Amino acid sequence: MHINLFLRPFGNHQAAWRYPGASVAEQLDPATLIGQARTAERGLFDSVFLADAPGLGDNPWNYLLGPLEPLTLLGAIASRTERIGLIGTVSTTYSEPYNLARQMASLDHISRGRAGWNIVTTASSHPARNFGATDRLPHAQRYARAAEYVDVVLALWHSWQPDAIVGDKATGVLADPERVSPIDHRGEFFTVAGPLDIARPPQGHPVLVQAGSSTDGRSFAARYAEAIFTAQETIASGRQFATDVRAQARAAGRDGDAVRILPGLSPVLADTAAQALDIARDLRSLNIADNPLRVLSELVGFDLLDYAVNDPFPVERLVPVEEFQGHASRYGQIVELVRSGTITTVGDLVGWHEGGRGHRYFVGTAAQLADDLIAWVEAGAADGFNLMPALIPDSLDRFVDEVVPILQERGHFRTQYSATTLRGHFTEPVFRRSAARAAVPGLSAAVSGR
Repeated sequence: MHINLFLRPFGNHQAAWRYPGASVAEQLDPATLIGQARTAERGLFDSVFLADAPGLGDNPWNYLLGPLEPLTLLGAIASRTERIGLIGTVSTTYSEPYNLARQMASLDHISRGRAGWNIVTTASSHPARNFGATDRLPHAQRYARAAEYVDVVLALWHSWQPDAIVGDKATGVLADPERVSPIDHRGEFFTVAGPLDIARPPQGHPVLVQAGSSTDGRSFAARYAEAIFTAQETIASGRQFATDVRAQARAAGRDGDAVRILPGLSPVLADTAAQALDIARDLRSLNIADNPLRVLSELVGFDLLDYAVNDPFPVERLVPVEEFQGHASRYGQIVELVRSGTITTVGDLVGWHEGGRGHRYFVGTAAQLADDLIAWVEAGAADGFNLMPALIPDSLDRFVDEVVPILQERGHFRTQYSATTLRGHFTEPVFRRSAARAAVPGLSAAVSGR
């Protein structure tokens, strides 16, 4: 299976920064996240990932999510790692294609082919006010802009043919101008002449990653994404998502089986399940009441600070999913949970969100987690996972030192890197039950018959 690490200074839980041993001062020290990336590389992960939103908004705790600009930080991580992929988030709403193409091409050259771009349209309304607008673009318009943006960037990356740099000292030809072409793009949102001023990246182009599960997000991912970060909390919903996206990719003329689907997973790990539960309880006790309410207000589209945690959830204030202009996939999750009766109070919503932030929250031991991950992959609900440890370094170290060896023993995870590029990692064959049985001699009947 494929494993990506979501880099965060303290961990994914909203209260991780208050947990004993967490150092707030370290969040601006690049050594903190470089160290996490090196741990992930020791664990043979496919990649590390940095999220980003170009705006702080009115929630001071947002500062804890990602205080350093992703591509700058990934350049530093590239210099201290050798094989692990480096995925950075850049918004198609609040940046320009030419600049992004230059930055990502540079990162791919610097890392010798390990760069990936997490494509987002930025659902939050706050960044708009930092870029000369009063509000975000409507949902459909954001995705229309994103599609044209990606097309432009791909054209720029491929504006240099692979053999454009000749370097012939005898003839004095450094680069053949016939192999470097303008793109002359004129579209609804962008006018870009090209060509790019950087030679074609080592991978041809950096790996395209997408995060989002809305209707527009799935369609966009099916058209472009090589890997998808998604939020599915059950095997059934994971299989439904994977089936839908793969079918849409095939309809777009792509190999649907080649798209890597990585649901988010936020684990709390300990020696025993009881100890893990104690850690989860401690984390919940450290949460600051108005922090999750501020975050969730953005997700539901109205101010939850007007309510007490024991108040019934104001279901009457929910608008239809197709009318919501913010983070549509996460909003859809919330609506489904409210409609099903899983969430009945404001406090229920806080409890659901605080650990996994809408992703699956796992509390238990390494062996229990390994069983769980294998079950998801065998059921066709995932090709791997976007690992978002609740506590770092605790849960990350346990995953690398305890979960990975179990997965390796059972034939579900690499024992060494076989590729040198991020695309190479992601294009390694995914687990197939019959293939795994044949490839790993000595598996017990109990394990191989899972």
